Amino acid sequence: MALIPIYWWNKEVHNFRISQKSFRKQPWANGVILLGCVVLAMLLANLPFTKEIYHNFLHTELTAHVASPDGVIDWYFPRDMTMEKFINDILMVVFFFTVGLEIKREVVCGELSSFKKAILPVIAAFGGVVMPALIFTFVNKGTLAASGWGIPTATDIAFAVGILSILGDKVPVSLKVFLTALAIADDLIAILVVALFYGGNINLPLLLVALCVVLFVALMKRLGEKRLGFYFVPAIIVWFLFYYSGIHATMTGVVMAMFIPMEARYNKAKFHRRSKILWSGLVEAEAAQVGADFPNGPERHYLRRLSSLTRKTIPPSYRLEHTLNPIVNFLIMPVFALANAGVEITDISYFNVFKAVDPVLGSVGLGVFLGLLLGKPVGITLASWIAIKCKVGAMPDKASWPMLFAVACLGGIGFTMSIFVDTLSFAGPDIAPEVTQHLRDAGKIAVLMGSLCSGILGSVLITLVSKLKRTKN
Repeated sequence: MALIPIYWWNKEVHNFRISQKSFRKQPWANGVILLGCVVLAMLLANLPFTKEIYHNFLHTELTAHVASPDGVIDWYFPRDMTMEKFINDILMVVFFFTVGLEIKREVVCGELSSFKKAILPVIAAFGGVVMPALIFTFVNKGTLAASGWGIPTATDIAFAVGILSILGDKVPVSLKVFLTALAIADDLIAILVVALFYGGNINLPLLLVALCVVLFVALMKRLGEKRLGFYFVPAIIVWFLFYYSGIHATMTGVVMAMFIPMEARYNKAKFHRRSKILWSGLVEAEAAQVGADFPNGPERHYLRRLSSLTRKTIPPSYRLEHTLNPIVNFLIMPVFALANAGVEITDISYFNVFKAVDPVLGSVGLGVFLGLLLGKPVGITLASWIAIKCKVGAMPDKASWPMLFAVACLGGIGFTMSIFVDTLSFAGPDIAPEVTQHLRDAGKIAVLMGSLCSGILGSVLITLVSKLKRTKN
């Protein structure tokens, strides 16, 4: 893999250095790829010679039809599955699974692991959800667009953290931690919003069966089962039950992530004891065949067992998160962006988010844009101010209110979760399919514009506040 030089400012020595890191390990790499996929999707959806192929591909049927000659059996499985739904309902399960693993890790032993650590980011996250929802509702109350209030409530952690990494030491470390923890809490709230408000009609019998399977998995974990294979089959069953019960199928990923063990099969003492035995065996095998190629048969045996021992000493949750993160960041999320950001621009007014609010359709663009650009930073800052003034939380170390507001502006980068919620919004028996599509397209354009403006505003404000602080010092 090609290595690229990344120049960064070192405050202590005041000079530029070169950091040789592979592209995929850069914190901003995922954001760069996602932006590229957004541009590509927009081109594919609008160029005369590609737009038909693009839309036909997304609507390709993937449902298997099983029927008997006498007509007794007539099954479609899975129901109404297209390429677009495969990406949004199956591939995105893996995305939500990794989000669930990350939330669980942070709650158990990370930035949300104690009341003192978690309270300010969690309160700020609630403020950053409520304020955009209120702004959107105020703009679209009583219109067909009203159900899209959840679109501007999410923060895209990949873009926000990527921009913070580019800004370097202009932002105090405590505020970087604050925004990361806030984004994780925000993800959890967004997951609850999707589960509670953007599912279909609930089939209670199937939901109860799914609950029984989940309880079985919980019991299995309680009994100490740490082999991942035993969690895979129940996860597939729960996905199908959710898919047909009206709960959005992607919630399977979050639910199952909560039960993946965070305890390793081997503890520290057992690892040291077994590794010493295996290492001694490896040394003896090497001494017995001096001059032979390494590794020979006996040596491979001990190396395999050492590898297995090491793997089983790492908790399954950490192993899965480490394995899935590059797959999610560099495959699933780009594919999601390609499939969902391709808005065919049939109406140039999509880009005019400040046009008059239609009394019937409302204004998805204005609600989303203001919700992300204005609602997010105001909600985060206001909730943080209330928490600190009430002495429930404490101001992050070396932070100031101007810098906190500037960092809160980055919370307006919705992107992945906002687009995902947009794909679930505005559907209903009283709304024509073409109207639903129009509202969703307007929402996606507004998400892209609001996220872009939030990123620029946050970066500019952080730079200005940092420069003013250095001037005073």
